[in-house]
Amino acid sequence: MNMIKSMTGYGKATAACKGKKIHVEIKSLNSKTLDLSARIAPLYREKEMEIRQMITARLIRGKVDFSIWIEKDAATDATPINAALVENYYRQIKNIAQTTGIPEPQDWFYTLLRLPDVTTRTENEELEYEEWNTARSAIEEAIGHLIEFRNQEGAALEKKFTEKIDNIGALLKSIEPYEKSRVEKIKARITEGLKAIPDVEYDKNRLEQELIYYIEKLDISEEKQRLANHLAYFRETMKENGGQGKKLGFIAQEMGREINTTGSKSNNAEMQNIVVKMKDELEQIKEQVLNAL
Repeated sequence: MNMIKSMTGYGKATAACKGKKIHVEIKSLNSKTLDLSARIAPLYREKEMEIRQMITARLIRGKVDFSIWIEKDAATDATPINAALVENYYRQIKNIAQTTGIPEPQDWFYTLLRLPDVTTRTENEELEYEEWNTARSAIEEAIGHLIEFRNQEGAALEKKFTEKIDNIGALLKSIEPYEKSRVEKIKARITEGLKAIPDVEYDKNRLEQELIYYIEKLDISEEKQRLANHLAYFRETMKENGGQGKKLGFIAQEMGREINTTGSKSNNAEMQNIVVKMKDELEQIKEQVLNAL
């Protein structure tokens, strides 16, 4: 099982209950925290806190969009006509016509159905336990699909990271030959320079000390050691059980520091080329690490 999870994911589920079809859809993108926006059908609004807790507990981080809506069977969803009210209006209009002499309407239905509250729902629908159970299972299922998606994306991320870390490691090793020859070249250049100036008196011991000081300033063995440690730590952290995205981001930043210092100390064209390649590999890690949970 891969340990890294991506923050990108998508899941949906459908369930049926008493002539209704319940649809659930959830998607997530990368974000520093959990940023959840939920569109919830009016019937389930009372359960909003519970829905949010279900999502938060399992998704941890990401910009999450959640929707739940109901598709009703047309046969059961017709607005009922309030027959008692229609009869009442009918009698009232009849009486008014008789007492005032105003003629009765030509089209009774047209008149009656336009009167207040004839086709208004009288009962407020209540959420039943059985329906909420069905809806909750559908929500759990959709979240499950999203997590599967995150795992698949995470496996691809892990593969990419491993490849990039291997590349940086190989580039780090390839610096060594240039590093040794560079010191010899610097010594030779300084000695040649001094020979070119005729009749100059200089203290050989002092020159030796200055050379050692100069070469120590260019020494990158500590940077190489630290970078190798960061690479190893990055691999270890990838094996942790989820939620290590931020930590990987910090390690990548530290790697960047060591690579930059190596570049500024390199004083050699081939070494600088290698440093540029390392930066390129690291940049790709930094881009992708934003998607890691």
